[in-house]
Amino acid sequence: MTRVLLCSASPRRRELLAEILPKFEVCKTDKEERSRYLRPHLRVMDLALAKQEGISSAEDTLVISSDTLVYRRGKYYGKPETEEKACEMLRELSGVRHSVYTGVAIKWGKKSRVFYDKADVIFKKLTEEDILRYVKGYSPLDKAGAYGVQDGVVVERYEGSFSCIMGLPVEKLRQALSEMGVENV
Repeated sequence: MTRVLLCSASPRRRELLAEILPKFEVCKTDKEERSRYLRPHLRVMDLALAKQEGISSAEDTLVISSDTLVYRRGKYYGKPETEEKACEMLRELSGVRHSVYTGVAIKWGKKSRVFYDKADVIFKKLTEEDILRYVKGYSPLDKAGAYGVQDGVVVERYEGSFSCIMGLPVEKLRQALSEMGVENV
């Protein structure tokens, strides 16, 4: 039986992975998130790979890691460190289109795969009151861009994969696992 490790503390990623792999363990890495890449698709793949560093795995262990970034006009929006930063991010994203990139790294024995997915998000025009209410009520500090698409509050519409925006592109992950020969884990 194959052991499955998800290198992420995100409750959303756990929820999404459970849709396709019902049994897995969570291992959080305390790796500082740094990448040498400036282009968003390369950055998220690099960060997903970095989360697997230091994770030793046996031949029968499947290791999955992921990283998500919000990107607009050359600026990255990661997880805000404070409520003030969350408010600032939401102000900047209010009423505009931006992109969400999620990178995924998979390691299974000698096989490995790295890929990314991208979706576009259009925010509602938010008032200062909307922003403050969201920051106080929806836990933005653990989310890239200070928001969760699943909250149904700040996003007007999106184009692309809902699960990519949440942090783990399930459709592409399922396909990659199948191509690697991972079935019925």
